[in-house]
Amino acid sequence: MFSMLLNQKLHLAPIHDPKRVLDLGCGTGIWCMDMADEHPSAEITGVDLSPIQPAFTPPNCRFEIDDVTLPWTYNQSFDFINIRSLYGSIANWPALYAQIYENLEPGGYLHQLEMSIQFKSDDGSLAPDHILSQWSDVFHEASLKSGKSFYEVWNLSQYIRNTGFVDVVERVYKVPVNSWPADPHMKDLGRWNLLHITQGAEGWGLYLLTKVMGWSIQAAQVFIAKFKQGVKERKVHAYFEVVVIHAKKPMKYDSAKSSVKV
Repeated sequence: MFSMLLNQKLHLAPIHDPKRVLDLGCGTGIWCMDMADEHPSAEITGVDLSPIQPAFTPPNCRFEIDDVTLPWTYNQSFDFINIRSLYGSIANWPALYAQIYENLEPGGYLHQLEMSIQFKSDDGSLAPDHILSQWSDVFHEASLKSGKSFYEVWNLSQYIRNTGFVDVVERVYKVPVNSWPADPHMKDLGRWNLLHITQGAEGWGLYLLTKVMGWSIQAAQVFIAKFKQGVKERKVHAYFEVVVIHAKKPMKYDSAKSSVKV
């Protein structure tokens, strides 16, 4: 889905020949392996809390189990650091960006892609009492209670600027929840997103609903089932937004900070 969103690119940062690449919260390691294939001379490292990455990988790709919110202990700096979908996982984004900045080479790039969980429609077809709206409301409340707010997606670019990064570029994309758009590209994107949402909903929801919000497992499962049905309604022209940011650690001669928002 993200490959389609970015026109088959792994990232939007203006890098050409990275040497040391770090992927924070690498998950299954797909991005790392694709990056390793695309840049065979680069050393790609993926970090995650869970050991769910495959054993067979490109020779220039490796995985580590670690918590990126703890102090980093790398002996060498990186020239490209990637983050994708860590929303709801980080309590202190400025602290994480400080470590990223410290571990980047001058002139190196940070690239980040995050999703908003706020479902929207531009034509009023998504009512405030619709299950998708209820989902956004409940999980925003849960994230605030857990101390890892989903609202932070809209603050990230400012935190990045505050850290000292320059040439900060932020792009916001709309991603439909199913195949309701007429535009062929957006329709295909919506089909992939529907698969993404329906397969992921239970994994996203159960912990926050039961452990944070105090719901019973049965009530949580009913809510999730209603949500899965709600995202299939093509008469509701719903979407969420994806924020893509890239920024550079300044060289010594970079005297001015610049930023672009698209």
